[in-house]
Amino acid sequence: MEFEPVIGVEIHVELKTKSKIFSGAPCTFGEEPNSQTVLFDWAFPGTLPILNKEAVSYAIKICTALRMKVDHTLYFDRKNYFYPDLPKGYQITQQFRPIGTDGEVVLQVGGKERRIGVEQAHLEEDTAKQVHLNDISLVNFNRCGTPLLEIVSRPDMRSGEEAMKYVEAIREIVTYLGVSDGKMENGSMRCDINISLRPKGTEKFGTKCECKNLNTIQNIRAAVDYEIQRQGRILSEGGAVEQETRRYDEAQKKTVLMRKKTDAVDYKYFREPNIVPIDLDDDFVYDAVHSMNKLPDAYRRELRQRGLDEYQIEELLKDRDFVLFYEGCLNLSVQSPTNLWNLLMVEILGYLNKAEKKLSDLPFTKEQLVELSDLLSQGKINSRQGKEVLQAMMEEGRDPLQVVKERGMEQISDDGEVEKVVAEVLAANAQSVADWKRGKDRALGYLVGQAMKLSKGKVNPSLAKEKILEKIGPCGSER
Repeated sequence: MEFEPVIGVEIHVELKTKSKIFSGAPCTFGEEPNSQTVLFDWAFPGTLPILNKEAVSYAIKICTALRMKVDHTLYFDRKNYFYPDLPKGYQITQQFRPIGTDGEVVLQVGGKERRIGVEQAHLEEDTAKQVHLNDISLVNFNRCGTPLLEIVSRPDMRSGEEAMKYVEAIREIVTYLGVSDGKMENGSMRCDINISLRPKGTEKFGTKCECKNLNTIQNIRAAVDYEIQRQGRILSEGGAVEQETRRYDEAQKKTVLMRKKTDAVDYKYFREPNIVPIDLDDDFVYDAVHSMNKLPDAYRRELRQRGLDEYQIEELLKDRDFVLFYEGCLNLSVQSPTNLWNLLMVEILGYLNKAEKKLSDLPFTKEQLVELSDLLSQGKINSRQGKEVLQAMMEEGRDPLQVVKERGMEQISDDGEVEKVVAEVLAANAQSVADWKRGKDRALGYLVGQAMKLSKGKVNPSLAKEKILEKIGPCGSER
């Protein structure tokens, strides 16, 4: 029997606000444990929640980017359970009326468009962080109260690749909006994935297993693919899949059991009594929507129009800082967007990675990079010289035009001057010309190389090749 996977994803996005969602404590990462808290975070009696407007604005931006309907009245609920990382004994969340509903994410998978439904997005507070040692567990309350937006997909995905691309798309959106850093390794974006199998062609869902706390994009695909194989093997052998919570063990390359699930936990939700329903002013919603950063798909459309191919676009979009830098250079009327991409994404990115520096550390301006790109586009310097000039710019902050002038690099592109060089090369290399005419095509490269040598690298190689061919004719013409 052939089985079909049914996959749904729940993503918790930490919002990058200055303070927590219901208190004035700062939202930070990596500080001394339990140093970024106020009394409300510890659930001291008499302390009350005060909703963070910035968190609501960020949530509206994400919901809008996901094409969701935004609720203009906020309701909050209590999710009651006891756990060491939850000091109040309940979590403030939005169970019954989430801020966003009924959206979608459009993916490109295998050259085809896939639309993945987004059921809802709701605001809630994060819990504290537990640190488990050999014989003791510690609790760090710095994270407690950090604003989260939980984004719940519909069960529309059918493979590990689709699940991976869905999470990638969400991360791309929240980072480009500037509302979260999306760093899964730091826990600022966490995802749980529900996977079940059913006989192909049927509508009824199978028994699902949940993979918790997947912390890299690659592990998402690996965990889903493994779980599909595991459940498929059980069903093919006549067994029954049990409802479980599992985690992905990266060392073993498989999912492992955390706990069995039986009946659903009764969290005894009820309306949060300390936060009255909040009506969002139309101007507040308008300001949130109309202050959104440009989204990745808008950049994709613009970059295609500039002539970049899909590989170049996706490589550039991996880092918003590089996109903004590239866009700034394009706005300076660079002559060749492709030459500019090569300088930025090959030479400069390689230098920054090796030197362990950031884009903001570059000692030259966008204008100077455009100057270098245009020198290459105009054929005034060749690619080897371009790398030499860029090296001087990156290491010494030099102006490209000055480097070209000081080192005598400007190429000879005048037709008359190139023809003089070519005439001298052909006169001195009659044997190579004869070899070419007898069909030895390697002779052309040798002749171009001699032109470069004679001109000390200054002659335009493309123009030299063109002039040589005009003089010696097609290869093998005398065979």
